[in-house]
Amino acid sequence: MSGGTVGVMLVTGGTGTLGRLVVPLVVEAGWKVRVLSRHPKDDGVEHVAADLLQGDGIDDALNDVDVVIHLAGGPKGDDVGTRNLVRAAERAGVKHLVHISVTAVDQLPLTYFKSKLGAEQAVRESSVPWTVLRVAQVHDFAWNTARMMAKLPVLPIPGGVRFQPVDGRDVAARLVELALGEPAGLVPDLVGPKVYSLGDLARDYLRTTGKHRLSMPVRAPGKAGKVYRAGGNLTLTGATTGHRTWEAFLAEQS
Repeated sequence: MSGGTVGVMLVTGGTGTLGRLVVPLVVEAGWKVRVLSRHPKDDGVEHVAADLLQGDGIDDALNDVDVVIHLAGGPKGDDVGTRNLVRAAERAGVKHLVHISVTAVDQLPLTYFKSKLGAEQAVRESSVPWTVLRVAQVHDFAWNTARMMAKLPVLPIPGGVRFQPVDGRDVAARLVELALGEPAGLVPDLVGPKVYSLGDLARDYLRTTGKHRLSMPVRAPGKAGKVYRAGGNLTLTGATTGHRTWEAFLAEQS
């Protein structure tokens, strides 16, 4: 990887699933990396404690930072936390903010997506030069979704629900590539190389783990179900495609 001027890069959520993949790539690129988390670790990388939702400690975390990769998130409150981060980044004079969003963030009428959309809008409306990458479900998320479904005595299979799972390593590489470049606005979505039904993903999980469940077809309800059945959550044209497949990820879980 190349491009950009070596400086200080802050990674929010740097101890999470994607963060643990992103941080080594930033170090490899020659940048000084600083990880923002609520519970810092002693792993040889500079960690700073901050609470995005409360706004505590963010200004100190952004001291002398040139670029931010914003990965921190949760089931709710992403819009609030991101607004707090953006305001602090404006005060600090951050030169580039790279934000990870999700595909179909403006299509699905679910609380999670509304919060994610609010976070994305906070970035896009800020005075900090920005790049937003919308990403499909990473393999780890698809695996955990199937694992939760398999805890039920009968496996529900929502008809017509499809996903484009993408490998976390491909996501990390793309995020760092963008962070090392110039602010690019909303860039093409990053999705996996193949579309799978949710039923396929669940059955793959069962086969890989050696578990067995009876399955039952169900209809995905409401407006969200209608979007899923119409493929509104998919990016079939104009997307960047990851290289590592779901099958390769499964092989690593065996």
